[in-house]
Amino acid sequence: MSNGITQEKAVEQRPVTFDFLPAFVARYFREWSVAAALCVLLLALALFAPSFFRAGQLLSIVSTAIPVLLIACGVALVIIARQIDISVGSQFALCSIFTGLLVQAHWPMPLVAVAAIIAGALFGAVNGTLIAWLGLPSIVVTLATMVTWREGLRWWRQGEFVRDLPESFQWFGVGQTAGQMSVLFIAVFIFALLTFGTKYLSAGRFIYAVGSDTEAARLAGIKPSAVTFWVFVLMGALTGLGALLNAVRFADVDPRTGTGIELQAIAAAVVGGVAISGGRGNLWGVLAGVLLLGCITPALIFLKLPPQWEKALQGAIILLAVAADGWRTVRIRIRKTR
Repeated sequence: MSNGITQEKAVEQRPVTFDFLPAFVARYFREWSVAAALCVLLLALALFAPSFFRAGQLLSIVSTAIPVLLIACGVALVIIARQIDISVGSQFALCSIFTGLLVQAHWPMPLVAVAAIIAGALFGAVNGTLIAWLGLPSIVVTLATMVTWREGLRWWRQGEFVRDLPESFQWFGVGQTAGQMSVLFIAVFIFALLTFGTKYLSAGRFIYAVGSDTEAARLAGIKPSAVTFWVFVLMGALTGLGALLNAVRFADVDPRTGTGIELQAIAAAVVGGVAISGGRGNLWGVLAGVLLLGCITPALIFLKLPPQWEKALQGAIILLAVAADGWRTVRIRIRKTR
């Protein structure tokens, strides 16, 4: 009798799980939740502000979010590898100025694009060397490089814009609509490559292995230091490309560009299901996170709500995402102790 009562109490005290959901939904519950929240937001806009869905408006929102998406993908891979990079905003600004100066010097656009990516990769290599090979904490290293590069740029440029850029630079010289489509095509291509690489290539799986258990990865023949170094190099290269795709949107290059973009990227990655503890997350969730956070500001404008709600809503979304991740961790521990 007592055994029966004990079993009944155990059933009553069992934590709530998502076992009733289909396996593919339960496995990616965070990602599906973000996608559902985005759909609810878009439905509200469709009902109360249908003008939001004009083609030009949507294309403008997407082209604005693309640099954040590229950086967020890089940040996601860094976090999955159990590291962090808060210097991407400073890298972004330096790569933007570098791009503008090369265009001003009449370099052809293909070479400018390659140079911007290489410049970003070099910045990432500096972080990667200090973190992977010298064993310094990533938060300390990237905080130091963030301040160093931003202050160095401020001393160098004194707030001066890069001006008098040729017309062939803005939107690649093909006009706004065609230029926005070009930027979108490049972003889709890069996103597809990253998604394929993280899922099907050994190099991509190594990132997850290192983030999940560094010692187990080492015993499996993986070199965690090399993986960490190249993740930061990739982060820098994506930042350089994002800086280029952002710079072509304007006639001038502002040395203050990129301020706060590191927080946007980290927030999008965390909201999209990337675990702060490392080893888990996917880029589809990051895409959903970027779109959700990127739609908040224009949505408030179209719904005629106070813009002061923007940061509050973003903060609430991030807090819910982190809380959900903590809840998942607790449930896993409870299951292991049964």
